[in-house]
Amino acid sequence: MEKTLILLKPDCVQKNLVGTVIARFEEAGFAIRANKMIQLTDDLLREHYAHIAEFPFYPDVESFMKETPVVALVLEADGIIDTMREMLGVTDCLEAAEGTIRAEFGSKEEGKNKMCNIAHASDGVDAAAVEIARFFSEDEIFNY
Repeated sequence: MEKTLILLKPDCVQKNLVGTVIARFEEAGFAIRANKMIQLTDDLLREHYAHIAEFPFYPDVESFMKETPVVALVLEADGIIDTMREMLGVTDCLEAAEGTIRAEFGSKEEGKNKMCNIAHASDGVDAAAVEIARFFSEDEIFNY
């Protein structure tokens, strides 16, 4: 069984899509192991987005990710990382395949289509472990 971190981004929260998106995850058979709403801080964002923090567009990402709290989840299922990434679609909502969450709900506005894309998902098993530990303590994750 794999676990992944999901962050439902401010656009998901602002559009009142949190329940809709979580329902899709549950319908896909993913088990929710942790769930909380949090306001992201500058330090946490710089750590999470360290791979892009030096790019000129990073301040826009940081500002967007602090517009509202985000909903952080740990989900579990066999092969969840690949399945989740297929379910969400590619990062750019304009290029996401029909039927994916990002194609259906993400921004179609040029310039926002890569950032306002409903959710962040871990891109690998190792990344998931690091990201889950960044957002959740061990006692916040439930295995039942």
